[in-house]
Amino acid sequence: MQRTWGDAGSAAGGLCTDLYEIRMAASFLRRGMAAPATFSLFVRHLPRQRGFLVAAGLESALDLLTRYAFDPEDLRYLRDRVGLTAADVGALARLRFEGDVLAVPEGRLVFADEPLLEVTAPLPQAQLVETLLLNQVTFATAVASKAARCRLAAADATLVDFSARRTHGLEAALAVARATGTVGFSGTSYVRAAQLLGLIPVGTMAHSYVQAFPDETAAFRAFARDFPDATVFLVDTYDTEPGVRHAIAVAHELGLDPARTAVRLDSGDLGQQARLARGLLDSSGMSGARIMASGGLDEYEIARLVADGAPIDTYGVGTSVGVSADAPGLDSAYKLVAYDGRPVMKLSAGKVTMPSAKQVYRSPAGSPDLLALRDEAAPPGREALLVPVMRGGRRIRPPDEITLARERFERDLGRLPPQVRTLTDSRPPAVMRSDALRTLTAELSRRLDRRAGSTT
Repeated sequence: MQRTWGDAGSAAGGLCTDLYEIRMAASFLRRGMAAPATFSLFVRHLPRQRGFLVAAGLESALDLLTRYAFDPEDLRYLRDRVGLTAADVGALARLRFEGDVLAVPEGRLVFADEPLLEVTAPLPQAQLVETLLLNQVTFATAVASKAARCRLAAADATLVDFSARRTHGLEAALAVARATGTVGFSGTSYVRAAQLLGLIPVGTMAHSYVQAFPDETAAFRAFARDFPDATVFLVDTYDTEPGVRHAIAVAHELGLDPARTAVRLDSGDLGQQARLARGLLDSSGMSGARIMASGGLDEYEIARLVADGAPIDTYGVGTSVGVSADAPGLDSAYKLVAYDGRPVMKLSAGKVTMPSAKQVYRSPAGSPDLLALRDEAAPPGREALLVPVMRGGRRIRPPDEITLARERFERDLGRLPPQVRTLTDSRPPAVMRSDALRTLTAELSRRLDRRAGSTT
């Protein structure tokens, strides 16, 4: 039976990976190579203008790990189309993820080379979930980091996620809503995300609604009668100034509460239009009405509007955040750092990795993070950033509410120095490495160099 497109992301099927993961896992299983392996997921370099990243995507990743399995149809495909043997298929049929995971909780800030998570599991299991983990964590972290910049730019204004129609798929729209909620967006226009994640659903009207009526006033009157407690008038379908005046007239006619009323601007010079609207609203006794702006906004435009003193209360942000437009990809990696009790590393040019399981220690005083071997003692006054979240394939912490992730984000953000928080010319802080980690890295590198240079 042929599967439909809608089945593609509905479960953590074993085929939700790249082919080379399956071939490597099958080869490992044939040879009995199932000793514990530790893989580290990290970002090598921050994108331009990024001083920090916001950890995100962990919750969906853990959910998928708990359900990871090959179903009978998956196995038939691997046998008939990929060429795996009956023994391979039998081994994969029994495979489940039974590993341990340490991870940076959602909402915490991370920097280059710091693991967002580390997996320790039998080698075939740890290898198979590489694509799944990179997919879930990389995208969500990129979006959360972009959204955090909008949060910095907006100062005290409210932010709303308007990105669902622009994201690359509905699963992405859900991830964006969670990521933006983590960094302080107050709601989302995507109703499914609001329902599943406990976010505030936010909606106004489209230009098509106004165009469907004989005139603007008729459209505003109908909408206000239908939704008197959440009336947001889109006032620039034709001409903004008459639009604002029509909205005011309808609000007075129907006795709307100004505190539950707003106008939305979606085009043109938003700062100029907002000042016009604010003046008209205030002079008509509707000083409590809010002004919402949308339409191609990113952190730079929001910052410009805030700096210009534009009287905008709420920004609806869509495309730029939903696809992390200026940095849609992160230089993320998932690399083997230990196998069967021995540390391992890569020496590839430009892609050298650090060996062994690790921990990141952070000081509340604001000094640089310390990247250390996991079995090193915690330095006094520092907290461990990576925490156990899964043991033996089972979650050991309840799923995080967005409010908890947001608290972590706000706490970490408040500790950042100004040169890291800035939107331009940001300077990511240095991450120190412990003496033990530097020594192990140097010794193993020398050993591997000698081995590579020897003849057999």
